[in-house]
Amino acid sequence: MTTTLRPATAEDAPEIARIYAPFVEDSAVSFETHPPAEAEIGTRIATTTEHHPWLVCEADGIVGYASAGAHRDREAYRWSADVSVYVDPAHHRRGIARGLYGALFALLREQGFVTAYAGIALPNPASTGFHESAGFEPVGTYRGVGYKNGSWHDVRWYEKRLCERPADPDPPTPYPALAGSTIERALAAGRSRLE
Repeated sequence: MTTTLRPATAEDAPEIARIYAPFVEDSAVSFETHPPAEAEIGTRIATTTEHHPWLVCEADGIVGYASAGAHRDREAYRWSADVSVYVDPAHHRRGIARGLYGALFALLREQGFVTAYAGIALPNPASTGFHESAGFEPVGTYRGVGYKNGSWHDVRWYEKRLCERPADPDPPTPYPALAGSTIERALAAGRSRLE
């Protein structure tokens, strides 16, 4: 079975919704309490990709996805991005999350982003271990910040430096403005991490 990475489109919403729903329904991994409908996922993809990348991994259907988004709304934060990755549990431990993040980080660097952040609801040793192995460092914990499934949950924030901080940075390039060859190079970098 061939495994590959590509940019997500709104047409991928049904399979992305299928992957994401158990993380919402069965755990505190996501702080959403109701799985978003396919139409909502499609809107999120379309809105996100106006500025940030959203990628999928295919292996006889979509088996994982990764996306980036604004870290905060205020303008001075624009060189930082929040990132996340979700993989169908049937396809864990195949390098899919590593490949998706590898391509995503390459794209964010090309756009001019400096730092990526990931918030992880605790406890989640698999995700914290994965993010630390991917070069993220913990920068702080919000204590009891979310209540879900009858419990209060901490969220630990992780940071990954994508490049050195420029003295006078240009604004990040919007994702749609990246050349096709640039996107393909980033996807190739991610594919090289797939097992």
